[in-house]
Amino acid sequence: MELELTTLLLLMLAALVAGFIDAIAGGGGLITVPALLATGMPPAMALATNKLQSCFGSFAATLYFWRQGLIKLNTMWPHILCTFCGSAIGTLLIQRMDSGFLSKLLPFLLIGFSIYFLLSPRISNDDSQQRIPPLAFAFLIGTSVGFYDGFFGPGTGSFFAIAFVALAGYGLAKATAHTKLLNFTSNFASLLFFALGGHVLWSAGLAMAVGQYLGARVGSRMVVSHGVKLIRPLLVGISLVISLRLIWQHYF
Repeated sequence: MELELTTLLLLMLAALVAGFIDAIAGGGGLITVPALLATGMPPAMALATNKLQSCFGSFAATLYFWRQGLIKLNTMWPHILCTFCGSAIGTLLIQRMDSGFLSKLLPFLLIGFSIYFLLSPRISNDDSQQRIPPLAFAFLIGTSVGFYDGFFGPGTGSFFAIAFVALAGYGLAKATAHTKLLNFTSNFASLLFFALGGHVLWSAGLAMAVGQYLGARVGSRMVVSHGVKLIRPLLVGISLVISLRLIWQHYF
């Protein structure tokens, strides 16, 4: 499948906006996946190509947060390994199964998370009490959310962020930084197995990667400079938008 230059430029612009949003609150797939589907490509190819461009955005944000000292990689290898394995399994399964059940359940989970982020007094830039050990977090959250991202995807950033805040005791800026690290891990694993299945349209994905990278760099800077004042409303807003879109799509 070949796309015209004008189409590639529009996809790059969509990815630029999505990369900015993704770096702060997640949910950029709400922009990029419909944009890819609008070109006429099959759903599996759209999802696979979206993973390619998402890798660049999540990598750019992760690199920036690491350079700012918000991520300590030497403590995150169990999380990375579990997330990679979960995402690989999910990606292999989605190429053989229907994700319809998850798409119907997801909006109600995201609405619940939105209410938590909106009302909880614990949400701040300061770390709080850790509720489960790091290895248990890696296995339970990394594997399960990684699987979900490989199998379905929308709202993955919200799942990771809520887990880091509620279970690992991270402040919101630190949680966002580590969410991007595990987002990159799950995106990369999913891309690898989609590519092995021959589903990636490389020309579109690489064009969008340019926009994703630039948008993510700007968005990650906003997280560091504005912290919880910026992240909380965007995270709540994006989660609600994803929820309403999925409810409309599957119940009306």
